[in-house]
Amino acid sequence: MQLDSDIRYLKGVGEVMAKQFAQLGIYTINSLIENYPRKYEDFSVISPVNRIKPGIVTIKATIQHAAGHYVRRGMHITEAIATDTNGSVRLVWFNQPYRAKTLKNDWEYFISGTFEMSHQRFAIMNPSVELVSEFPINTARIRPIYHETKGLTSRQIRSVFKQVLPLIRDIPETLPTWLIQDQHLISYAAALEGIHLPADNQILSKAQERLGFEEVFSLSLASLLNKYEIKNEYAPKVPFDELTAKTFVKHLPFKLTNTQRKIIWQIYLDLQKNHPMNRLVEGDVGSGKTVVAAMAAVMVLQQNHQVAFMAPTEILASQHAETLTKLLQPLGFSQSVGLLVGSMNKDQKRRAHLAINTGKMRFIVGTHTLIQEKVAMNNLELVIIDEQHRFGVEQRKSLIAKAGHMPHTLYLSATPIPRSLALTLYGELDISILDEKPVGRLPIHTEICSPNSRKQIYKKIIHDLKAGRQMFVVCPLIVESEFHHIQSAEEVYKNLSKHDFKEFKIGLLHGQMKAEAKNLIMQSFIDHQIDILVTTTVIEVGVDVPNASIMLIENAEHFGLAQIHQLRGRIGRGVEQGYCYLMMGDSKAPSPRIRAIERSNDGFQLAELDLQLRGPGAIYGTLQHGQLDLRIAKLTDSKLIARARSAAQKFIDNNEDLEKFNHLEERIKKLRTITNLN
Repeated sequence: MQLDSDIRYLKGVGEVMAKQFAQLGIYTINSLIENYPRKYEDFSVISPVNRIKPGIVTIKATIQHAAGHYVRRGMHITEAIATDTNGSVRLVWFNQPYRAKTLKNDWEYFISGTFEMSHQRFAIMNPSVELVSEFPINTARIRPIYHETKGLTSRQIRSVFKQVLPLIRDIPETLPTWLIQDQHLISYAAALEGIHLPADNQILSKAQERLGFEEVFSLSLASLLNKYEIKNEYAPKVPFDELTAKTFVKHLPFKLTNTQRKIIWQIYLDLQKNHPMNRLVEGDVGSGKTVVAAMAAVMVLQQNHQVAFMAPTEILASQHAETLTKLLQPLGFSQSVGLLVGSMNKDQKRRAHLAINTGKMRFIVGTHTLIQEKVAMNNLELVIIDEQHRFGVEQRKSLIAKAGHMPHTLYLSATPIPRSLALTLYGELDISILDEKPVGRLPIHTEICSPNSRKQIYKKIIHDLKAGRQMFVVCPLIVESEFHHIQSAEEVYKNLSKHDFKEFKIGLLHGQMKAEAKNLIMQSFIDHQIDILVTTTVIEVGVDVPNASIMLIENAEHFGLAQIHQLRGRIGRGVEQGYCYLMMGDSKAPSPRIRAIERSNDGFQLAELDLQLRGPGAIYGTLQHGQLDLRIAKLTDSKLIARARSAAQKFIDNNEDLEKFNHLEERIKKLRTITNLN
């Protein structure tokens, strides 16, 4: 029996059970071992019968008088008496008619279950029963609970798993000895046994630490290897032209912040090297990332190279093209800016393709249409990807491949991510953080509202709308669901149109609409043909409507902190004060989480809090734990992340041979393909 042996070679696993295991992605013994429990039940404390209290209990007792009978509607009940030297307790099983025959009188069993009231008498309900042994797997221990499928229970998985323990204990180490000693980790084999069948909580904790450390270590090592590989790639130097930079800044209608100046200089230093820039500029909503990108592009355009700027939506791409044209006009580059999006007709696309191919269009702004085969770049040297996490790895790779080599690459993100998380997700990138708002930008006034205050809030809003302002109304659902207390976008749209806001022009926008319809509605709102836009989180990304100064978020308690912060970043982008009203779904006191968004306009601070309270998914919506293969490690554990990154760097500095560690090498190869943009 080997790790790559088929699961069917294990005793008790036939064709039927093998198909059930396949439903869980388990085909081999190795995949069985790497199928970690999703949670645990602690049955490890064995109590005398006369000391047990309501709740989860384990006793060591003999069983007598086991008998079953049917009651109303065909339900079967098996009852028995468990006895130790201190007393007796009733055992009850529902719909397990085989129980009475399997239990042997006067044999000693471990019995684990929930001790609770049943028909006015206390009993241990539906207990697990196992003959007393030195190594029980279903009782008298911390019991692993796995993902299950129809016909395959955790009990069956544990029974099958017990057979592979001898194989686990012989699994070779996956990390260097010095690293294990440095980090005070248990062996890989001990960690695998401890994660599946821990003898106690201390062993479980050590197993989780070892496997979690290795997960983050692998990810860190993969990203660092990618980073060094990128540095070995060649990219033409883009010299710094001081006069061009000063001319650009001189004609700006606003003053650059100190943080913008610092990051622009970091980018200029990157561009002057003969290996590709690979930098992420992470900035809060409205922090001025587009200007930073424009200043990077100016130096590349000055050298007659091409720049490609990819945005996640057509509206955003159009807005970027318009903004960039204005910014570049004083330098004479405005004629070089062009747009390529899916909604253009055939003739428009043909002309755009020709202009790109001949180099006439040197600053190409577009959506994923930029990666289509028909698009042939001419001397592409800088790729800018906006809201980069909205694109898949393959889409980003495809755009970069248009250069024919590794070009300078600049990623932009308006999703504030705590540094510990950013270093794990984007380890191969140099990270710059724009944490300073442009001068004169007013902070959004945020107010928590109870349902009882709706009329007063509406009165304020109507006053502002009549003064010429516009409003977003954001709902957590598109249509009504079984959760009747949650406002849906369609329901709110109907109510506002018929009642309180019937004098205003109202539009509806959500993710299930076709792209053409969405663009039409959004453009109507930008052109102020619509006063109120009822929508979902589809407007979370980058839409710029300077006249929109009001946002009403319905059932605000159903959104994450970072998400609400992203949403309210859509307002207050003009000269008017922005107002964000967080309408609660009930009259309960708001949670500390919602109170935090009312007090703070700092996206990074809120993201840190969201990470602690709700985990990484609340911040980074598209993060797939399965893709990164983080099944044990928590991205909230900043100390573990710091240790793993430091160890990965030391592994490289020590010139360790990855081929010596087959399991680690295989994992690193997989992770490098996920993150690497070469």
